[in-house]
Amino acid sequence: MTFIQNFTPVGGNLWLSAAVALIPILYFFWALAIKKMKGHIAGITTLALAILLAIVAFKVPAGMALMSASQGAVYGILPIGWIIVASVFLYKLTVKSGQFDIIRHSVLSITEDRRLQALLVAFSFGAFLEGAAGFGAPVAISAALLVGLGFHPLYAAGLCLIANTAPVAFGAIGTPVIALEGPTGIPALEVSKMIGRQLPFLSVFIPFYLVFIMAGWKKTKEVMPAILVSGISFSVTQYVSSNFLGPELPDILSSLVSLIAMAVFLKFWKPKTIFRFSHEQEFAATIAMQAGQTKQAQVVHYTGGQIFKAWSPFILLTGTITLWGIPTIKSALSGHYEGSNAILKAVNVIGQSFTFMPEVPFVHNKVFSKAGAAATPAFYKMELLAAAGTAILIAAIITKFIVGISWKNWVITFGETINEVKFPLITIASVVGFAYVINLAGMSTTLALTLAKTGAILFPFFSPFLGWLGVFVTGSDTSANVLFGNLQKITAESIGMDPVLALAANSSGGVTGKMISPQSIAVACAAVGLVGKESDLFRFTIKHSLFLVVLIGVMVWLQNSVLSFMIP
Repeated sequence: MTFIQNFTPVGGNLWLSAAVALIPILYFFWALAIKKMKGHIAGITTLALAILLAIVAFKVPAGMALMSASQGAVYGILPIGWIIVASVFLYKLTVKSGQFDIIRHSVLSITEDRRLQALLVAFSFGAFLEGAAGFGAPVAISAALLVGLGFHPLYAAGLCLIANTAPVAFGAIGTPVIALEGPTGIPALEVSKMIGRQLPFLSVFIPFYLVFIMAGWKKTKEVMPAILVSGISFSVTQYVSSNFLGPELPDILSSLVSLIAMAVFLKFWKPKTIFRFSHEQEFAATIAMQAGQTKQAQVVHYTGGQIFKAWSPFILLTGTITLWGIPTIKSALSGHYEGSNAILKAVNVIGQSFTFMPEVPFVHNKVFSKAGAAATPAFYKMELLAAAGTAILIAAIITKFIVGISWKNWVITFGETINEVKFPLITIASVVGFAYVINLAGMSTTLALTLAKTGAILFPFFSPFLGWLGVFVTGSDTSANVLFGNLQKITAESIGMDPVLALAANSSGGVTGKMISPQSIAVACAAVGLVGKESDLFRFTIKHSLFLVVLIGVMVWLQNSVLSFMIP
């Protein structure tokens, strides 16, 4: 049995069909923001509703809808869920071995001010991890670090999700931008240039916005010099690298320049007052001692070697996920390398042994976007060795020997981690399953076609909302670009808008949807111990997501009209 997607199944009317397609998304918003359901309950019920509407309204065969959900669930566990497990596990190893106390001291020795710690860890370090690995690793690791430093878990998770806005478009070695070239035929460098003329404005604003959310306007003004150093160093590097080097390196270079600039700047400048959260009063004396206000504590307790040892798990993590992200190495690890390098050939053989891609029953080559179109292949894609979570696990294995933890405690800690994240894994499996179902049914395309009907005057403003919707649904800027890239191009050409601007708008708008994506919410909650509190985090981020996507919409509208000279 085959299925030809129909984007106007409800009375042959696009708007009515879009209203039906919107129901699962609105339900998910209601379940988290108003009903305050636990994440896994909201995810499972949203998936069930999507399957029902796909079958009843969009005429998807029941077996096909269920198997598509299973395909998404598998992808939710591997690679996304695997990243969460490995990241939380590595963090717990540093805590159990006592090394995180030294990590906390080393950060506090740079600054004990919570505003500046957020810039260093959530913004700069998180952006580096986004550039190297993507998926859930940046939020999981940086949020866990902030919690270890003393941040409230909800603030840590929320701030890291918002900070992740700046680097997402160029994440995982530029994958979201590179992915646009295939379905659209527009060179990745051209799209990279255009994104590099949009996101730097957001990147210079995000550090200010983070501190403002944390501390309000008065306290933000106190650290404005540091905010400017952090944001300007990042955004300038992002512009230069995206326009002259391509999409692969903007995150890596921007985050490193920002980190170094901030660290050097804070050696010579300190805020007049130290900002801490209200719940930290009783903890303040301890923080002061560890931060270095008691000089004796600095000298006696931690040497440079001890600090390096404590940070080594995260240095290893950075090294392994960066290595795993290099395209040629990634292709070998997944068993798809076709080059001549002898070492990579050997890795390729091993990678093939750990790569499994069985066909999805009832779905593989059974779905057509229209009559006469090519069938869509569907596989359960399980690349065990190539997964970023495996890179993090390798760092955790090496960490076992560095910190001196026994194999028994290592295994016990791993078991504790699995137990802690079991509900987030269910959440992720269900929401990715939901994404696959509505994509297969054509529901997401129906919504996109409806936005595309807004016309020549309004579409440039709404163009980023397509990317926002795509990332909310799929949890990935790459997936959103593949999903809506060609639609953006065709719509732009039909209304006289530059297609490069439309493609960049899809990716730039998509970054603002990352913080409310159910996958991202589940990852963040798992990392900071807020399992079951997904609704709280969603309510924290939704208003910021909407505000930022509107800013991007206004920017794209201006670039399409009065600022068209900015288009390459």
